[in-house]
Amino acid sequence: MRASLKGKYDNDKSTGAATVAFITGDVKLRASVTDATFVNGPSLNGLSLAVEKPGCFIVDYNVPRKDFRFQFMNAVKVVDKPLNLTYIHSRGDNRTILDGTLVIDSTNKISANYLIGTENCKLKYTYVHRGLTTFEPCYDLAKNSWDFAVSRKVYGDDVFKATYQTSSKNLGLEWLTNSKLNGSFKFSASVNLAEESRMPKLSAESTWNVEM
Repeated sequence: MRASLKGKYDNDKSTGAATVAFITGDVKLRASVTDATFVNGPSLNGLSLAVEKPGCFIVDYNVPRKDFRFQFMNAVKVVDKPLNLTYIHSRGDNRTILDGTLVIDSTNKISANYLIGTENCKLKYTYVHRGLTTFEPCYDLAKNSWDFAVSRKVYGDDVFKATYQTSSKNLGLEWLTNSKLNGSFKFSASVNLAEESRMPKLSAESTWNVEM
């Protein structure tokens, strides 16, 4: 059994979540709660259940909303290159998403994400330079705009990442650090360059995983 505890702290609020997972053969059973489950006494708010077979499917059930979310994964070969496909359907809002990633080689891949029945489609190219720096330009067809992300590994497994959305002029910075003893921490800052005040939004996330 594995337990995961997560806390998030923003400028004006803090939230928490916990997940417990059981592995039965090649199937994983998972239960998750948030602070909404306990803030006004024990309740079903924020409770979700899931069944997962890694690499094959995930079925999520949101208990208070009585809503299912289905996710199916598969991989095929295209000109001897692996194409990873994901089908996601949310029953409550009747949304279906198709996601595909073509792995050209260890440093290059192309991915697409499409919300069926809409013009929402994103195309992304990922290039990894010398295993340390990752460049990810992404084109949003619905907004006719580009998003850019650059990340680099530093100090071992720590990752520094910068993002920029041209449509909203939102600039973001992230620092992710991992430790087997102390868990993982993510520090984020974002600022909208289109706003006059340009006040940054700050957040910090911490995650601890415990084997039981």
